[in-house]
Amino acid sequence: MKLFLMEQFKDKVAVITGGGSGIGRALCQEIAKQGSIVFVTDINEANAKQVASAIVQSGGKAHSMRVDVSKENEVKNLIDEAVSKYGRLDYLFNNAGVAVGGDARDITLEQWRKVLDVNLNGVLYGSILGYQVMAKQGFGHIVNTASAAGFLPQPGNAPYGTSKHAVIGLSLSLRCEGADLGVKVSAICPGYIRTNLLDAATLVNVSRECMNDIVANAMDISQAVPIILDGVLKNKAMIIFPMPIRVARHLDRLFPRLTEKLWIKGMRDFRKFRQYPSSGA
Repeated sequence: MKLFLMEQFKDKVAVITGGGSGIGRALCQEIAKQGSIVFVTDINEANAKQVASAIVQSGGKAHSMRVDVSKENEVKNLIDEAVSKYGRLDYLFNNAGVAVGGDARDITLEQWRKVLDVNLNGVLYGSILGYQVMAKQGFGHIVNTASAAGFLPQPGNAPYGTSKHAVIGLSLSLRCEGADLGVKVSAICPGYIRTNLLDAATLVNVSRECMNDIVANAMDISQAVPIILDGVLKNKAMIIFPMPIRVARHLDRLFPRLTEKLWIKGMRDFRKFRQYPSSGA
């Protein structure tokens, strides 16, 4: 696969949001290693600069920008900068994301808006603005980070699941529209991956102990990135991994009543970690 990667990513212009850490950072590093010119963007400017600087020091080509993907004008400026500097946009990875976990009774509408502003609107802004550029130039690939939470229920993490369901719907719709225009669109749909997203997730009235099993069983980023890039190069509509997630998806579609019972049980287990508010609700 390495030779194939070298050929496909060499001298391509790639923009990656959330590139300062986690999956985004790993994608920036690997794609730059394969010869792409990478725009490392993140709301944390220091992290973005650090990743871009390390790429350049290793002989790669990279630029860094601070971008808050929940701001349409900042996403537009990012895409305009890449196109202005290199005359095209080959890859756009809409990867930035946040999570707020807890019982839906405890999560505020403000917290819902935060998740939707980043995970949905951030992907929407990048996808539509990037799509317009790619449709005009006649080529390009948009890669949106969704999740297994985009096609499976996510009790205890409803804002995240809602945003990821929407990302998959957006991605599959744009994929069909872009097919005759030279624009490819893929959605990354992993299970849990060991990233700072798990550590940084806001938990509402829930002890962090509920994350222990998730973190312990999460896939390592080094295993995830080759799968993601292989799926991108094969132009897969949905890059679903690891295998247990693929199996879970099929079971959920074939036996929805059975799997619904499992999701309900999962929520009951999750509530064992709920720290009841003073009202006793």
